[in-house]
Amino acid sequence: MKIRKVLIANRGEIAVRIIRSCRELGIMTVAVYSEADRTALHVRYADEAYYIGPSPSNESYLVMDKIIQVAKESKSDAIHPGYGFLSENAEFSDRVKKAGIIFIGPSAYSIQTMGDKISARRSMINANVPVVPGTKENITDNSSYKNIITEIGLPVMIKASAGGGGKGMRLVRKEGEVVAAIRAAKSEALAAFGNDSVYIEKYIESPHHIEFQILADRHGNVIHLCERECSVQRRHQKVVEETPSPLMTAELRDEMGKHAIAAAKAVNYEGAGTIEFLVDNRLNYYFLEMNTRLQVEHPVTERVTGIDLVKEQLFIADGQPLRIAQEEVSQKGHAIECRIYAEDPENNFMPSPGLVSKITEPMGTGVRCDGYIYQGYTIPIHYDPLISKLITWGITREEAISRMKRALEEYYILGVKTSKNFLVRIMKTPDFISGKYDTHFIEKNNDFLFSPCRSASENEQFEGLAALTALLEYNASRLNGNNLPGPNGRNQWKEFGRKKGMIRF
Repeated sequence: MKIRKVLIANRGEIAVRIIRSCRELGIMTVAVYSEADRTALHVRYADEAYYIGPSPSNESYLVMDKIIQVAKESKSDAIHPGYGFLSENAEFSDRVKKAGIIFIGPSAYSIQTMGDKISARRSMINANVPVVPGTKENITDNSSYKNIITEIGLPVMIKASAGGGGKGMRLVRKEGEVVAAIRAAKSEALAAFGNDSVYIEKYIESPHHIEFQILADRHGNVIHLCERECSVQRRHQKVVEETPSPLMTAELRDEMGKHAIAAAKAVNYEGAGTIEFLVDNRLNYYFLEMNTRLQVEHPVTERVTGIDLVKEQLFIADGQPLRIAQEEVSQKGHAIECRIYAEDPENNFMPSPGLVSKITEPMGTGVRCDGYIYQGYTIPIHYDPLISKLITWGITREEAISRMKRALEEYYILGVKTSKNFLVRIMKTPDFISGKYDTHFIEKNNDFLFSPCRSASENEQFEGLAALTALLEYNASRLNGNNLPGPNGRNQWKEFGRKKGMIRF
């Protein structure tokens, strides 16, 4: 391999995850960090680390000149953008390559074409990939939207052409609401992405959000690594992902996979990417968008296929042909990912940055934890509150779910609020257990998910009490010269805790 040193233009768990694959391949790694990330795990784990600016991302992780300069100073062969920040920035891809550095990702052309949803729709139509009925151009006046609404009918979605994450999106069910929705979507899109272009597409009622992972090399080879079910969402942000999808049939997987490959070929794609689809309750599917980067939820695909996607990115960027053919791809078992956020679900998911005073990550068969926090680390307020991803695998979906519940209950984080208990509730929701859910899962199960229950802070207090009582009894036994936990070897504190239902041993 020509790539011997990689700069990771990112932070948090994804930076740590990329470093791990590089280390297994014998590739040196370079971390970059802001003021808030001086003590971050990716800084401590990389072979080299360089300071790039103040805490706000627009003064550090989003400054292309600083990152490219560090790559040159450190004599890095390549830059891996991770996800978020500059990962889907066509200008960054272009500038990295012009600087004589390998960009571990697609070309600027592919990023630009698929990053703009209007141009992406046109490309998919030309490639005969099914798309949601709607406009092919930016909405600029009343006549242009009236014609399309007459053609496709209400309800419709107004969507920003640039960006994502639910910003610049408005659902319209009545014609009298269209003008105000377009105005609001344009304003929000301009503020979020610097681009107020919007388009209209038919609103698919109660859809499934299903995405296909693809790999493509510069030699024209493209394969898919099957699907991921991403329908558990809150405000258009994914919360839980799994593979295989409970909705999928072998015939549908084959058909959608072929269209995913066609979508990638249509833009001469190179690297790892994701083709996202909406699937209705009659199994009709439509192209939604393409993510021209590694996805947050990539570990579930790795777990069922046995393929390390970061390593494949590195081999592709190195100019090597794909190391696996489509007929060699298979899924074994079932995998689920839960995103752990430092936020308070009981307070409208308010972010909860601060000092992590204690953390114990779950372990055991079929459990993987991709995180970046540690005991004594202070979670900064400046970035996304995602602190880790918990992945479980089972021979069956039922085993993967039960393993996830067990792992979440073992996950112990003290000092900040987290979404852990909310995720436990999701795993226990009948609709999720049955696999019969869509993108409206959270709102449909609102009463169950947010019903009064023991809060995370209460659980932490009980677990803290368990540790405290054990320590007190140990000290008391030493003072009494007795090594036994209690009369007849019984631990009275444990028995008290079990009777009260507070302590789990």
